[in-house]
Amino acid sequence: MKKYDGVITDLERKIKEGQYRSGQKLPSVRSAAASYGCSISTILRAYGELENKHAIYSIPQSGYYVVEQPGEGQAVSDSERIDFSSASPDLNVFPYLDFQHCLNKAIDTYKYHLFTYGETQGLASLRQTLVSHLANDQVFTGAERIFITSGVQQALGILAKMPFPNGNRTVLVEQPSYDIYLRYLETEGIPVCGIPRSADGIDLGRLEELFRTGGIKFFYTMSRYQNPLGTSYRPEERKAIAALAGKYDVYIVEDDYMADLGFSQRFEPIAAFDRTGHVIYLKSFSKIIFPGLSLGAAVLPGPLPAVFQAYKSYMDTSLLSQAALDVYIKNGMYERHKHKIRELYAARMMAFNEALKRYNEAGLIAAPQITSGIYIPLLLPQTVNLEQLLKRLEQRNIRVVSGKGFYLSDYLEREKFLKISISRARPGQIDAGVKAIVQEVAAGGWW
Repeated sequence: MKKYDGVITDLERKIKEGQYRSGQKLPSVRSAAASYGCSISTILRAYGELENKHAIYSIPQSGYYVVEQPGEGQAVSDSERIDFSSASPDLNVFPYLDFQHCLNKAIDTYKYHLFTYGETQGLASLRQTLVSHLANDQVFTGAERIFITSGVQQALGILAKMPFPNGNRTVLVEQPSYDIYLRYLETEGIPVCGIPRSADGIDLGRLEELFRTGGIKFFYTMSRYQNPLGTSYRPEERKAIAALAGKYDVYIVEDDYMADLGFSQRFEPIAAFDRTGHVIYLKSFSKIIFPGLSLGAAVLPGPLPAVFQAYKSYMDTSLLSQAALDVYIKNGMYERHKHKIRELYAARMMAFNEALKRYNEAGLIAAPQITSGIYIPLLLPQTVNLEQLLKRLEQRNIRVVSGKGFYLSDYLEREKFLKISISRARPGQIDAGVKAIVQEVAAGGWW
């Protein structure tokens, strides 16, 4: 074994055993060389390898520090918990070093701009970069129609409140749909109605009737990897929705928040079929990088940019974050990380599907065949008491989310399901977690 390999092995062991904890500074290069009886170049090479593995990170003029380890500092039961509830990206694949490099580069490149308030629409360079970035998803637009927002939620809030050219006021939402947005619409007193969406898709005839008679301002939809269903519209459905929008002067707000997690097939969003300027396209960057980045992009057709800008009124997202994202995309880092994380999630989704097939032989649980994204719904028998089921699973250190909260408060056509997320589920735990869920649903006697 080469000397630096021995140093790496020893440091990895000490980190694993807790001798070096999250955030702790490692010995300086000089003192580590003396401790291991080797040259400074050997320690630099060992530290460099550990950086590449995302086990440690460096701070210029300061030293090397241990990256946060999953579950460290938590109780034993928490470290053993199977998490099917969190939708946050896996911390183990967070691109620490790449994004740190981009932040440093952004400061050097945009240092004068970072001390200004910035443009309401967002950093001009990032918006120009996004023109070609969005074109890869078949969304063709100019920089003047792109707005950088504080996540997709900010854009959704502005769109709900601003007037639209069609003069309508009611927001149409899929049922089930994004729970936080549903609660926002209800709390703000915005007129809202629902239309059923299942794993099989949507009733286009019913959608057309609502477009024709419902006074619909816009239809909020997630065309792929829908939250909470995890399913995507078929190409013919996407084309039909775009055509109906133009026919009845109803706008579509397409929340393509998981645009980058598609793995197995080419996907053209509803916006790609828009011929009349009725589709508003929204994209988030948090599912690929990290939620704290809190950056989204809104592409606005027709006369909407001027109204949207009036309601946005000021720059409210970090210029440094925007500049770093610009560098991250331009340098090809975003594309590389996208492929890495989509393959990771696809492998976890496959493991979940295989485990469900193995343990659900009785067919008590129904689930669509989903191979990409992070969500999969488990449809349950109507006799199941969801609250009791969640408690029983919690007792077994398994966290899941009830589908109950993904409907409007007064909506009656509900399905009973669990929303499963695989983004934070550790690969070695998926099989055991699925087995436990099936066992509890099959128990039956305690409903």
